[in-house]
This record gives sequence, structure tokens and C-alpha cells, in this order.
Amino acid sequence: MPEAPATLIALLHGPDQPGLVARVSGWIFARGGNILHADQHRDMEAGIFFQRIEWVPLGASGVASREIDDFLVFAASLGMQARVAISTHRPRVAVFVSKADHCFHDLILRWKAADFACDLVGVVSNHTYLAEVARGYGLDFFHIPVATDRKSAAEAEQLALLRKLGAELVVLARYMQVLSADFLEGLGIPVINIHHSFLPAFAGGRPYHQAHARGVKLIGATAHYATRDLDEGPIIHQDVARVTHRHGVEDLVRKGRDLERLVLAQAVRWHLENRVLVYGNKTVVFD
Repeated sequence: MPEAPATLIALLHGPDQPGLVARVSGWIFARGGNILHADQHRDMEAGIFFQRIEWVPLGASGVASREIDDFLVFAASLGMQARVAISTHRPRVAVFVSKADHCFHDLILRWKAADFACDLVGVVSNHTYLAEVARGYGLDFFHIPVATDRKSAAEAEQLALLRKLGAELVVLARYMQVLSADFLEGLGIPVINIHHSFLPAFAGGRPYHQAHARGVKLIGATAHYATRDLDEGPIIHQDVARVTHRHGVEDLVRKGRDLERLVLAQAVRWHLENRVLVYGNKTVVFD
């Protein structure tokens, strides 16, 4: 079976104006490109245009690299902010974990099944619970303890490690430590977190106990980008499950874990497929 050709994927947004779709597709057509997918959205209140467009460029990889630079210049001429990725690039991903292992196992098994187009470059943890399991998967495991009196030192060690690994994305697979604003700013790459509730409701600790005490009929999970504001970063994906008065806390926890696995996996996949465009504290997630 012949290998699929490399494609370019552009995500762009800016002030809406007539003819944007035609001008972008015309630019690609004029350079011999073949558009495979195109999707757009308009924020009616803000008057902002969003687009994801994927095309096969004409020529070899060197030509494609030059076309990325040319497209960024073209997008700027339209007043658009843009980023362009090439489909053959496999981002380097680090996974942060603590003690809970359900999201960790799910991510790794999906990665081994080639569900994620990335390279997992290491597992980082403030505990040693998952050390042998991670190594059993063939992954490098890095134990960096985090204590109240050495949090800054631990984060400095994490930053140095991530730079050494060349990480381009961090996935918090139920990593139960708050990342400081200084850490996130110094890191400079996206961080995806899974929160064990349907944000913004029941934020904070023990959300399933809060939900059970309130007699809720829905529980949820939220995957979002981590920011300096705890649990308030741009939301990528959410899902819910129905519960009744017959479900105890243990039932809610079990159902919640299932949601967390699915929601985190979907968010990571969409990110790796360059389907998530962040603007302000929101996201547009393209089909």
C-alpha cells in the first residue's frame, strides 16, 4: 500500500471579511496544491473568522517547508494569525502522572496501537508507583519528588528535563500537583490536563463526593489546556454520564474514570491532529 503523501495543515483566525475562503483556497490552488479538507467557523458576536485547511503541496518536503513560510506571510497579509503543521511531524510528548493509573494505561495502550501520531519521550512523576509499569511499556521513567518546601526546585528540575527531552506537549494524566505560573511560562509548550469533573461545576477536590452530596443526575470530565488560573484554561473536550439516586460514591468514581479516559484521549488526539485553535480562553475544535 503506497504511503500517504505529506500534507500541510493550517489553522488561522482573525477579523472576518468577504472572500477569505476564496482567497485562501486560491492561494493554495495557484501553487499547485490539492485541498483535502477545509472547515471554517465565524464567531457572530466577535466577528472573528476561523479556518482549518489541509492540503497536499506540490513538490518535495523542502518545497513544503518553504510553502509553510510563504503561507504565514500570506495569512498575515489578510490580517490573520496562523500556524501551519506538516502531517509527517510526530510531536514529542511527555506524560506526567502521580498515583492514579487509569488515564496513564489508556494513553499508553492507545499510543502503542498507533492511535496517536506522536513519540512518547518520557513519563514524569512525583511518586514511584508507576515506575516499573512505565519501564515495562518501554518508556523512560523520571521520578521528581515534589514537596511544599522544594516545589520551585522540583519544577526547575522538570523544566530542565523537558527541555532535554525536546518535549513539545505535556499531558497531565491525573498528575495531582498544581503547576505554577512560572513553570507554565517557562515551559512555553501546551499542557493538557484532565479534570475529574464537568467544569466549572464542582471544581476543586473530591468532586464526586460533592456531586453525590448534591444528588446530581449527571457527572462529567473536562480536558483543558493548563494555564496559570487553576482549572480555568481553554476547554478542549467534555463528556457526561447519567447517574441516579441508586449510585453510590464508588459508582460515581468508576463512571468518572471511564469518562476521564475517553475525554483525555480525545483531547490529545485532536491536539495532535491540529484540530484545536485557541483564542482567548476558548477553543474552536474542527471536525
